[in-house]
Amino acid sequence: MSQDTSARIVYDDFQKVDIRVGTIVEAAPFPEARKPAYRLVIDFGEPIGIKKSSAQITKNYTMEELVGRQVAAVVNFPPRQIGPLMSEVLTLGFPDEAGEVMLISPDRKVPNGGRLY
Repeated sequence: MSQDTSARIVYDDFQKVDIRVGTIVEAAPFPEARKPAYRLVIDFGEPIGIKKSSAQITKNYTMEELVGRQVAAVVNFPPRQIGPLMSEVLTLGFPDEAGEVMLISPDRKVPNGGRLY
C-alpha cells in the first residue's frame, strides 16, 4: 500500500504530538456515551498526573483486565466533552480484523509518563 505524499509530515510535526505512556488505575462503565465505551482514569506520573479518557474498547476488554494495564495516549490535545465526561487525553489503539480497538501498550512495564519516540 503506497502512502499519499501530500500527507507527509516533517519530524518537527511529529514532535508536536505528545504521546505518553500511563497506567489505567480505574475503568468504569460509560452508559451515557453514544457508542459502548468505558471511562478510564490513567496515571501518567509527574508532572502530567492523573487524566480521564473515554475509550470505545468494550468489545476487546473487560473493565477488570484494564486496571493496571499500561497504554499510550496523546496528552496535549485540548480536552473534549463526551457526554458528561471531559476527556483529557486520547487513548490510542489499532483496529483488529473486525475494526474494533486494540490498545497500544509497551510489551514490558515502563515508567509512567515516558514519551514516545
